[in-house]
Amino acid sequence: MNSRPRRFDLIVFDWDGTLFDSTALIVRSIQAACCDLGVQVPSDSEAAYVIGLGLQEALEHAVPGLPRERYPELAQRYRQHYFRSQHELALFDGALGMLHALKERNHWLAVATGKNRRGLDELLQKPELIGLFDATRTADETASKPNPLMLNELMREFGVDAERTLMIGDTTHDLQLADNAGAASLAVSYGAHEPEAFEQHQPLAVLHSTAELQDWLLANA
Repeated sequence: MNSRPRRFDLIVFDWDGTLFDSTALIVRSIQAACCDLGVQVPSDSEAAYVIGLGLQEALEHAVPGLPRERYPELAQRYRQHYFRSQHELALFDGALGMLHALKERNHWLAVATGKNRRGLDELLQKPELIGLFDATRTADETASKPNPLMLNELMREFGVDAERTLMIGDTTHDLQLADNAGAASLAVSYGAHEPEAFEQHQPLAVLHSTAELQDWLLANA
């Protein structure tokens, strides 16, 4: 398997719902923040839909019609609820082994996420993650998905063409990001979005577990 020609030099992962089992907490935190402000609480599916976007864009979509000057207050309440329970979260089972297997094959590994830089850096300080990713980009330092800026920056950093880049995510925002950057994509069905929505973006495959994702990558990437 290791002797096969490599199809992708750069493999870019979304974070929440793809590597990190955080979808349910994000949904609950958005809903709790809305309760705090006394505004209409989005349904589970409405709150889950915005995962992967930058926080400002996510809240504007999940809670349309809120006066613009109140979104910073809503964001502050969201962060309070999220960070209160973030320590309970972890990578999906098998994700760490998968990342090490890819690293051993000399793929460049990167993250493109709607999280902010502070939030991602705190998580990347876990001992098992230090040095595992070659580069990361967050929405607050580039642009929210599906704007291709974060993926374009990663490709430029490594001098990798779009056809040698693979984006992996659990939302249509991730797949559209890949489309907009001209890169290939893979979708996972165990995160925020229903897999029926992925078809229009034509990912190379839709995988239903971390084990399936690893098998696909080791056989095809």
